Amino acid sequence: MTDEVNLPLWAEIAVGALVLGGSIIALLGSLGLMRLKSYFERVHAPSIIATMGCWLIMWATFVFFTATGQGFALHALLIAVFIALTVPITTIFLMRAALFRARRTGRSVPPSISRIVANAPLSEEDVAEETKSSKS
Repeated sequence: MTDEVNLPLWAEIAVGALVLGGSIIALLGSLGLMRLKSYFERVHAPSIIATMGCWLIMWATFVFFTATGQGFALHALLIAVFIALTVPITTIFLMRAALFRARRTGRSVPPSISRIVANAPLSEEDVAEETKSSKS
């Protein structure tokens, strides 16, 4: 028992192009994740996959459900909005944590514009002083 769906030609072309575009972006992002060397370069590839690829697949889902007469595809739109909101925020937090850690270990990274984070690695005396001040 198969439910055959008959789409108009324009919808088949649109859905096919959007799914193909989303999958190509996912492939390019995956290659970027594999080929780039440092964490700071690689962090951008998954962001592109999650946002651009997801939006294209969401539009393909939206066109498909609309063209088949199954109504407004709210579930696809909600998934895409959720991903569009959470991926950049997560990426920012991961990058800030990686920069903080790299500065603490003395690696060569861009300087901090914050007065709180020291650009030089902490000495043992600084660590002891920092833990003493955080306890009080």
